[in-house]
Formats: sequence, C-alpha cells, structure tokens
Amino acid sequence: MAPQRYRPPVNFGLGGVAIGNEFRFATDEQAEATLAAAWDAGIRYFDVSPWYGLGLAERRFGRFLARKPRAEFVISSKVGKLLRAGRDNEAKRYFPFTTSPNTPHFDYSADGVRRSIEDSLQRLGLDRLDIVFVHDLSPDNPYLPTDWEALWPIAREGAFPTLSRMREEGIIDGWGMGVNRPEPILRCLDEADSDVHLLASQYSLIDHANAVEALFPRAREAGVSFVVGSALNAGFLGGEPRYNYGEENMLIPADKREKLATLRATADRHGVDLVAAALQFSLAPDVAASLIVGTANPDHILADHAALRARIPGEFWADLRAGNILHADAAVPGRPTSA
Repeated sequence: MAPQRYRPPVNFGLGGVAIGNEFRFATDEQAEATLAAAWDAGIRYFDVSPWYGLGLAERRFGRFLARKPRAEFVISSKVGKLLRAGRDNEAKRYFPFTTSPNTPHFDYSADGVRRSIEDSLQRLGLDRLDIVFVHDLSPDNPYLPTDWEALWPIAREGAFPTLSRMREEGIIDGWGMGVNRPEPILRCLDEADSDVHLLASQYSLIDHANAVEALFPRAREAGVSFVVGSALNAGFLGGEPRYNYGEENMLIPADKREKLATLRATADRHGVDLVAAALQFSLAPDVAASLIVGTANPDHILADHAALRARIPGEFWADLRAGNILHADAAVPGRPTSA
C-alpha cells in the first residue's frame, strides 16, 4: 500500500506566471486587482516562483497575501534558481517585461535550496511555504548551465534530502518537481521521497496521453498527487496565439492547430465553452489534487473559477473519445479514472 503523503487541500488556485509579466506588461494595480478578485471569489491556493519575473511575482503576491490570515491559504513556490541583484543584471534577457534588477543563477544544492526558500519568504513577507517545487530541472530548459542529467546528482544529493528534512521539521508540508516534461518526475519517483508534483503543460485536452499511460500509474503506486498547470497550454485553448512556453511558442505546430479546430467544432456542436471543458478535464483524474491557472486579469480569474461549475454534457466527451481526441483511459468529469 502506498504511503500517505501530503496532498494540497484546495483544488483550484491562481498561478504567478502572468503576474510576473511573462507574456506582457502588467501594472502593480492589475496584479493587486487580480489577487483581490481571486480572494473574494474564495480562491485560496496561490503558486509563485522566484523565476516569474525574477522576483516580481513573489513581491506582488506577498504584498497581498501578507495582509491575509496565514492559516486561510495555501502557497507554493520553487527552488533551483537564486536571484542576485546588480547594476549589470540580465533580467531583460529572460523577461523583457519585468522591472526586476535580478539575474538568475541555477543552484540545486542543499545550501542553495535553503537560501532560495529564505529569499522567497523575504520577498513574500511570509513565515512559511506549504509546498516547494524543484523548478525546471528538465530537458526542455535551455537556460541550464549544463545538461539536466549532469545536474541531477546535485539535486538528488542536495535539494531532495534537504526538502524531505524540512518537511520532517515542519518547515514545509510537501515537495516535488515543477517541470514541463515527464522524465524528471518519473526519475524523482524512483529516487526520492516526494509528495506532490507540478505537472505543467503535460495534461490538457491537447496533450495528455503520456500522463495517462506513464505518469499517472506510477504516481498511484507511489501515493503522490499532482498540481496541474497550463491546462490551457499557456492560453492556446482560450484563443491566445501561443502554445506553451519558450521563445518560439508562437510557432504553433500544425497538428496542435488542427486538434484545436476539432475541439472548437465539437464544443460548438454541443454548446460547450471550450475553456470550461479544458479546465474540468485537467482536474478530473484521481491523482489531480489541484488545478492552477495564470492570469493578470481579474475578469479572467473569475471566469476560470466559474468555469469549473459549468455543465458539460456526456455526449461532448463521448464525441471527443470517438474521434481519438481523448485517450481511451483519460478521466472526464463524472467518470472515475481508470486505475
């Protein structure tokens, strides 16, 4: 029987990518309004990272959340990058719209993890993190100073046991990988004692087969859960002209555009809001503990929150499965996951 591990108690949250000015410039006032709208709607999970705007997202989230009762919300952040301010910083190389004076330096060592958490808490103005994700130690990260597999032993001997000790000491509740690819999660499940992983860009209506076939069965064996991120593929399913992340994310492969066209046509036939269907789909598996969406627009976070309650007819899912858009074993709202 799999051991009992920490599972986030809140199933929907606001992510910090857009509030960190990933895609476009957002003002402090927009960020504050988005956080206030989320809070007023009852959203109580917030996910940030030193990476998002190189400290900008953490400062913005912290200014808001530091005024709220700490026991009433869950917050996750990430480790693996230390920020160093300087006159000759390279912030604009990574985030053209950030106002940060920082340059990131990758560090997956034990000392680096503790320093990263301390720095995050200072930027946030909080006394603890609930969840910590080891961020972007993954084959898709072009900014790593060397191959991710060469850095893996540093994390295995440094970051992973340090986070497990911090969990045992009560400093954090749980930890895992926060990555856009499955390989680091599968390897972590074999080599470390993790709790919950941020499954970003890997479980959406567009792309979910590998998660169903490889990740989810292994997660059930280990007793771990997932926070699902980028259920809309960085806004692609909601109409944004980009697919996922990276410098070339506006060069969208033809097969993704074709699948989106099929999804839209099917949604139109059944009178379904595609964003609502996409969000509900990504939260349906038994191993999906929570879903996070990223926006710096108050209206968008309210719409996404409401979309979780929209009715999606079973015929819609049946048509997608018949057309091989959905994997045969993929869970849908109202239908249990195939274990």
